[in-house]
Amino acid sequence: MTTIELDEYGAAVTVPLPDEVGRVLAASRIVEAAPDPYRPGGWRLRAGGKVGAVALRAPGHRPVTLRIAPKVPVARLFFLIGYAADPRVHRDGEVSVAEREEVLPALAQGFERSLERALRQGVLQGYRHTEEAAPVVRGRIREAEQVKRHHGRAFPVEVAYDDYGTDIAENRILRAATERLLALPRVPDGVRRRLRHHRVRLLDARTLTRGIRDLPQWRASRLNLRYQPALRLAETVLQGASLEHADGRISVDGYLIDTHKIFEDFVCVALREALVEHGGRSTLQARGLHLDEDEAIRMRPDLVWYGDHGDPRAVADAKYKAEKPEGFPDADLYQMLAYCTALGLSDGHLVYARGYGASVTHRVRHAGIRIHQHALALDRSPGELLSSIAFIARSMAGGAGTA
Repeated sequence: MTTIELDEYGAAVTVPLPDEVGRVLAASRIVEAAPDPYRPGGWRLRAGGKVGAVALRAPGHRPVTLRIAPKVPVARLFFLIGYAADPRVHRDGEVSVAEREEVLPALAQGFERSLERALRQGVLQGYRHTEEAAPVVRGRIREAEQVKRHHGRAFPVEVAYDDYGTDIAENRILRAATERLLALPRVPDGVRRRLRHHRVRLLDARTLTRGIRDLPQWRASRLNLRYQPALRLAETVLQGASLEHADGRISVDGYLIDTHKIFEDFVCVALREALVEHGGRSTLQARGLHLDEDEAIRMRPDLVWYGDHGDPRAVADAKYKAEKPEGFPDADLYQMLAYCTALGLSDGHLVYARGYGASVTHRVRHAGIRIHQHALALDRSPGELLSSIAFIARSMAGGAGTA
């Protein structure tokens, strides 16, 4: 087996690869891949913002495993994920993954431990609303559906009822995440064995449809409190990019996490929480905003902070990496300028991960608008990270004003 180690947004690496495998990597956009003009049979690979592991198999060639390591420690990555999912549960070490340096083994281990704690007192039961055609009357007869579907026949009967048992949204999500991890490579044998044991306990929960877009809805309460850490991690497992692909003779499977989304989700949720003490309300992924008077050009800032009277007070966008495509080296600044102009604000805030952007303020000529770039050091402790976010929130509240 050939193992290729890459770092997130690291330098390009030239490795010998079969042309078929190189072309599949280039087409899948897992990494940037192109033939090396100076080394016949070599491909230049460079990782972007996806981290994890991918296995590629081509007939007649040795299997290739591609590992992409995140720039931040794996334990810190899990803090960002956990805080964005539920700010009330953000203790460092909530998910113990210190001994795992790869994303997928760490994720599998952290989820298994959380799942074991969730199921320690037994499988959660609850009520599930069911509407179906049944051979006997149970609960309430849905008269309109009975006439519409069965045209006067007495049976089957369209009924609606609440069923008490373990086939509820929480257990369906946990079972789906367990099965997703069991199907992936590089899950440690001990973790895999314990996951199989947990899956047996969850077999009464219905399997989710393969490729489902929207997960079952569940509501946090005191009844499912012990389940909540496992549910947050399960959603992370299910929302990640699980790769199962066959292109001609090449098979590709693996699991990747988008660090851009993790960072942006964390920054937006943390800023929302930090702005609470300054009053007003914050809206994430604000909708209903437009750049032009005809409302033909939509805008969707990551966060808009409104005052007590509903007027916009500040706007922020989280950018994991400064965007510098050819010809538009300052695309993020232009975007923030448009937000400030349309919202009538004198200040806008861009939050980058340190290393991809510097802390600086730009004053726009003839506009009276300042655009602040903040750099967040992700290698700091959770407490220091949240303190940095609180500082940014104070800057947003202190500089709030109209242009």
